[in-house]
Amino acid sequence: MSNLCVEGDEHMFRIAICDDERQFRKRIHDILIEYMNENDILYEIDEFESGKDFISLGINLAKYDIVFLDVNMDELDGMETAQKIRKVSNDVFIVFVTAFITCATQGYSVGAIRYILKNNVNFPELIFECMDAISLNMNYVAPKKKFNFNEGTKIVALERLLYIESRLHKLEFYIMEDKLKKYSIYGKLDELEKELQGNDFIRIHQSYLVNM
Repeated sequence: MSNLCVEGDEHMFRIAICDDERQFRKRIHDILIEYMNENDILYEIDEFESGKDFISLGINLAKYDIVFLDVNMDELDGMETAQKIRKVSNDVFIVFVTAFITCATQGYSVGAIRYILKNNVNFPELIFECMDAISLNMNYVAPKKKFNFNEGTKIVALERLLYIESRLHKLEFYIMEDKLKKYSIYGKLDELEKELQGNDFIRIHQSYLVNM
């Protein structure tokens, strides 16, 4: 199962959840979506039912920034999965999420950034704290800009601004939120293009400024 927020952005967080219990995959998935939306971060989240399924990706598993791993899984447990991940990449952040604390010390031997217990009453807060730590380690800051739209003032993460279209002295902004939404402002595209210089916006037509 995959949940993709927006395609084609170099600042996207790519996350894998590897757990043989569907309800826990969904719980982690939902918490991560809440975190990403609150922090205006683009994301791609994929789910795997076993360590074996995840490792079958081979070298392609290195595309993920973060892997949430259950420790107790059949065939290939979380610790063995983590060891195999490390043979491919040392850059993937590994987070162990499990019902048991017995393997915590082993977790740090594979460079796990966190070891989170599933039955902890503060489970969502621990996931949020973990993501804060990872974001800090990745030195990730989404550039933002305030716009006084006709619909009201809004601070926009520029990576969510897909493109701007100029129509009869009005600029229409197409922004990916929970779905694609349109906001408008009166102004000139030439002036906006100058304001957005250095943020990967390209003028592809007299009337269009596109986020590349």
